[in-house]
Amino acid sequence: MKYEWRKDEKEIYLPKEKPALVKVPKAKYFCIKGKGNPNDGDFSNRIAVLYSLAYAVRMMPKSGFIPDGYFEYTVYPLEGLWDMTEVGKSSEVFNKDELIYTIMIKQPDFVNEEVTKKAFEIANKKKPDKLLKEAYFDEIGDGLSVQMLHIGSYDNEPETFSKMKEYINENNLKIKSLVHREIYLSDARKVERDKLKTVLRYTVTK
Repeated sequence: MKYEWRKDEKEIYLPKEKPALVKVPKAKYFCIKGKGNPNDGDFSNRIAVLYSLAYAVRMMPKSGFIPDGYFEYTVYPLEGLWDMTEVGKSSEVFNKDELIYTIMIKQPDFVNEEVTKKAFEIANKKKPDKLLKEAYFDEIGDGLSVQMLHIGSYDNEPETFSKMKEYINENNLKIKSLVHREIYLSDARKVERDKLKTVLRYTVTK
């Protein structure tokens, strides 16, 4: 049976429209860093590189290489860690050009150094891209976190963050870092802005 993150990792990937405390375990990711406005082409190009690696792993048996422990699964959604440059933080006006980010796509547990190397080879052979040199494999665990589903435009996220901060204060928690995670459950190219579904997450401490 195909592994479906929407069914098997509901608590992590499908929160409700109200804040909730979760413990996010360490997981494996293909990642790439960047800076600037996410509406620019460079951001889209970096996303494409991540998906080329993710699908290289997913379709690996068709390339003649079956990793140990391989199983059928649905490719995970795009995620991103978002921060601002020092210039952006000190500015009174929110400037998307000053955003810095690490975008990533989670990988199944069977992905190791050998599988990663093979994925880069397949992706590079299928569609060479200089940005592949900037992509990397990493293990990341958010740990104790508060998250919530945001429905609507990315520009309206502050409203959801306000509710999350209220919940954090009411439960005597502290935000570890203002660097936050976003998980994109919708394809922004195909879904209307007011229907976009995005998981927003802060890491916290008690």
